[in-house]
Amino acid sequence: QVQLVESGGGLVQAGGSLRLSCAASGYSLSSYYMGWFRQAPGKEREFVAIIRWSGGSTYGTDSVKGRFTISRDNAKNTVYLQMNSLKPEDTAVYYCGARRYTWYEGASMAYWGQGTQVTVSS
Repeated sequence: QVQLVESGGGLVQAGGSLRLSCAASGYSLSSYYMGWFRQAPGKEREFVAIIRWSGGSTYGTDSVKGRFTISRDNAKNTVYLQMNSLKPEDTAVYYCGARRYTWYEGASMAYWGQGTQVTVSS
């Protein structure tokens, strides 16, 4: 079983930056897709970005392209989400998720972290 622990959330002004981390343990990640999702108050959880652990290919939703970057550190078993040019509409709880072998937008993730709050003030 994969355990995921997010960190790095906080309060930032619009235009600022944050880097979220997701530390994974309990299983080899070589066959996994690792993703970031977010849930704003009163809204459903939505996809933000995904990375294939093997090879490092990435994909992100249109609203964050050019602002957010997903990456991984193999040695630390950690996935990052670098968030730049933050906007108030980016305010949400950000979750890390993991899914094995395959991924497509809308697919359910097998494992989730506890989430980390990101608040962007205007």
